[in-house]
Amino acid sequence: MRFLAFLLAPLAAVAADKPNVIFILADDLGAHDLGCFGSTFYETPNLDRLAKRGTRFTQAYAASPLCSPTRSSILVGQYPARTGITAPVCHLPTVQLEKNLAENENGKTRMLVANSITRLKPEYFTLAEAFKEAGYATAHFGKWHLGQNLKPGDRYEPKDQGFDVDFPHTPSAPGPGNSYLAPWKFIKDPAITDEVGVNIEDRMSKEAAKYIAAHKDKPFYLNYWAFSVHGPWNARADYIEYFKAKADPKNPQHNPLYAAMVKTLDDGIGRLLQAVDDAGIADNTIIVFYSDNGGYAYPPKKTDPEGYADIPATSNLPLRSGKASLYEGGTREPFIFTWPGKAKAGATSDMLFQSVDFYPTLLSFAGLTPRAGLKLDGHDQSKALLGGQSPRDRVFCHFPHGNATRDSVMDGFYAGTYVRRGDWKLLRFYARNDDGSDDLELYDLKNDLGERRNLAKEKPELVKELNGLITDFLKDTEAVIPKLNPNFGKSTPKAAAPKKALAPDDLPGGWKNRAGKAVVTEGVLHLESRGEGSFIGVGAGLSVGPAKLSFRIRAPQAGEGKVTLLGSAGGAEMLSVPYRTSGEAAWQTITVELNAKQAASILRLYLPSGSAAVDLDDIVLTPAQGTPRRWEF
Repeated sequence: MRFLAFLLAPLAAVAADKPNVIFILADDLGAHDLGCFGSTFYETPNLDRLAKRGTRFTQAYAASPLCSPTRSSILVGQYPARTGITAPVCHLPTVQLEKNLAENENGKTRMLVANSITRLKPEYFTLAEAFKEAGYATAHFGKWHLGQNLKPGDRYEPKDQGFDVDFPHTPSAPGPGNSYLAPWKFIKDPAITDEVGVNIEDRMSKEAAKYIAAHKDKPFYLNYWAFSVHGPWNARADYIEYFKAKADPKNPQHNPLYAAMVKTLDDGIGRLLQAVDDAGIADNTIIVFYSDNGGYAYPPKKTDPEGYADIPATSNLPLRSGKASLYEGGTREPFIFTWPGKAKAGATSDMLFQSVDFYPTLLSFAGLTPRAGLKLDGHDQSKALLGGQSPRDRVFCHFPHGNATRDSVMDGFYAGTYVRRGDWKLLRFYARNDDGSDDLELYDLKNDLGERRNLAKEKPELVKELNGLITDFLKDTEAVIPKLNPNFGKSTPKAAAPKKALAPDDLPGGWKNRAGKAVVTEGVLHLESRGEGSFIGVGAGLSVGPAKLSFRIRAPQAGEGKVTLLGSAGGAEMLSVPYRTSGEAAWQTITVELNAKQAASILRLYLPSGSAAVDLDDIVLTPAQGTPRRWEF
């Protein structure tokens, strides 16, 4: 026995030298959605307990106001401007690996914005791969949203990017489908089932706790990337009733349904903390808690149960706006860092931190260095997280998306870039002025945290200096920069009338309407959905062979639709190809490959689930042979 202990001693020393890492990432959680970050409505006892064990950071930033870009920044340590993943579109079937500017030849769109890359490229050496190479066990639990494998040879999923375990394996899902509660339609593995009504966070955290117990004797890196508190807006009925009795309309945070979702998130994290304590590894385990973007500070529109759709999901006050915005509410995050005996317990820090910093920082804690020649935008903040000085004095965020229509709802959802240096923050909104020039806003965050007093005209020299930093940043990252559409307004859409009501069944170009009410407004087809099974159809006339259908779509909710081919009207489907919408209410161009094994008479375009209404434009059907057919409304 002594000889065996002698042999095992070096292994124990290795385990002790290399801390375990648990990275908890919430989805859409706001900067003040935890009790330890100031919420007086939400209840987060487990996260509050975690904060007492470590340090809270009050000036931590996501690399983007939306999820996939920030997730990529964590795993590769690069700004989204550099990787090209600038929008949450990595669940879409279209594989786009080169960043570029969108085209718009018909002049309907005022701004040309970026086409985001839709996959985290396999050539990146991810944080998980770095830990795995160093002998760590690696596991990913929860939301991925960085790519899916659709054909042999694809390598875009967690197990392709350095993770040994992926549960519940939902790379094609941007969120938990239509419900957090079992049975889960967004999980394709039939083996993953549970009692009806069980929340996915409860199931997932139990699995993660089992993993911690099974790997207590070997260093591990575990991602717990929660689905909460992203839509859909539903939760346990008893939790909703509890917070309903507690809600105070005078409190900016008073949506009982959202509060119930936050509580379920906290429950799951409590299981992880208990598993760490039970395994006896707390002193050698780093725990990070972060969020991928700002809180959803807008009415959720559709809730289950009904009755909460008109109450903003959360409030980020005193921060301005929320998710999808370049103002502080869109990218400032709640950050907790714990490492017993190393990180200061119960402390608070106002040092600057950004999600790109995790890559070099976590490796440094494990005694590892990034691979030679690897390009990183993140700083090693290992000393700063333990109470030392931070090497970071500025943060950047580039968001080449958004539009004026959505900006009126999500304040700050407009194509732009910002730099924060010290207490000064400059935002550059592209081509937003009437003459097509950039609009610049300057704020003193020390004295104006809510970004209400634009000082750009009062401090022109500072604006020039900070704007120069933005220009240098864009050049260094080879960012795609939005611009005014040179064709805007030069062509008149076919449907020039402000609004044109359509017959119940007939649409322009021979399409048949099997959805709800249809209206053409300024050349855009606006369709109301009747729910599952809503579609529009047209005579396809496709011969055998590869074909494709492309179309522009704008949907306010993420969801899955499909394109089907039929041999004849009323006949059986002979081909069905799914597509997904991002749910950010911005125009997307979707391309669906149709490999017809036999001649197709009818094509149906089913509307995506989850959206009560969608807009369609520029539908193009390209056959295997012959001339493409194009429909503009």
